[in-house]
Amino acid sequence: MVEACRRASAGRITAVVPYFGYARQDRKAKSRDPISAKLVANMITSAGADRVLTMDLHAAQIQGFFDIPVDNLYGNPVFVDYYAKKFGADAENMVVVSPDVGSVARARAFAQKVHMGLAIVDKRRQKANQCEVMHVIGDVAGKDCILFDDMVDTAGSLCNAAQAIVDVGGARSVYACASHGLLSGSAIERINNSPIKELALLNTLPTEFGASCGKIKYLSVAPLFGEAIERIYQEISISKLFN
Repeated sequence: MVEACRRASAGRITAVVPYFGYARQDRKAKSRDPISAKLVANMITSAGADRVLTMDLHAAQIQGFFDIPVDNLYGNPVFVDYYAKKFGADAENMVVVSPDVGSVARARAFAQKVHMGLAIVDKRRQKANQCEVMHVIGDVAGKDCILFDDMVDTAGSLCNAAQAIVDVGGARSVYACASHGLLSGSAIERINNSPIKELALLNTLPTEFGASCGKIKYLSVAPLFGEAIERIYQEISISKLFN
């Protein structure tokens, strides 16, 4: 599509990519691994895009893989607005939980905006071939919790963290939210069998598959992208959308 636009003499081409695929392959985890996120960035740039507009990159440094401007929108404001309306004054008695240590910064930023406490699920193997042991860092006993992550793929980590919050931490109830719902494999089955009351996802990916699950609720990012696109083409600053 970018190539077709370029050959049709387009003045400027912006690639709007709500979910940037291969974002998790942003480094060599082991010998001879590809860095696919960089390859995809090269392909988009080589095709002729002048700018990329995306949302909640798995790692913010992926913006550096491009030699063109990248606007990485945040889904945080959508979740903040949703949970502020859903829980109102009760929000101050709730806790935001990061499902793993890697998502702490993202969860902390969300917790500050909704004025909630923060807890972390730490999973580790004590020895080889032993089951993972879950520890909950922070006080979640008797509280309503919101698990906050950037994406739900097979939902294994999310559902295990939800179980740990209830079994180990003693939480009263668990809600969850994530920007991207890939929902591959047996994700729907896991979510249905988990203690998660509701999973809020952004519609950055097709919603047909997830709509079959009664626990999943989709929130629209269309207004956010619409304003970003308008501001880009009117050449107005879009920094307001990052706050």
